[in-house]
Amino acid sequence: MLALTTADVRIFLHVLAATIWVGGQITLGALVPVLRGYEGLTKITARRYNMIAWPAFLVLVLTGVWNITAAGMSDAAQRTLDVKLVFVLISGLAAFLHTRATSKAGLAVWGALGLIGALAALFFGVQLG
Repeated sequence: MLALTTADVRIFLHVLAATIWVGGQITLGALVPVLRGYEGLTKITARRYNMIAWPAFLVLVLTGVWNITAAGMSDAAQRTLDVKLVFVLISGLAAFLHTRATSKAGLAVWGALGLIGALAALFFGVQLG
């Protein structure tokens, strides 16, 4: 068995949080059309998801900072990280605005931008991995 390192813990927490943040958005996107048929269930489900999504986003940010400080980076990797950070910001801001939206159009636009930002951040994170 391999020895457990702090890098293993750091990367595990980062990937787990990304799974919750990104995977949860994809799952909710698939469930919302079905949940709309039941009075109030969409909002209840979204609130429950937010109870784990926002702590996961915080863990992503904290472990992301930890990842940055733990590794030296080439110029190309730094540019990739910069692009990833823009998408992290877009994802978090759009998700926050989605929680504040009151119209169907606002919910749709901010939800879509949040997911696109999350997927792009995930892609560039894999590139950095």
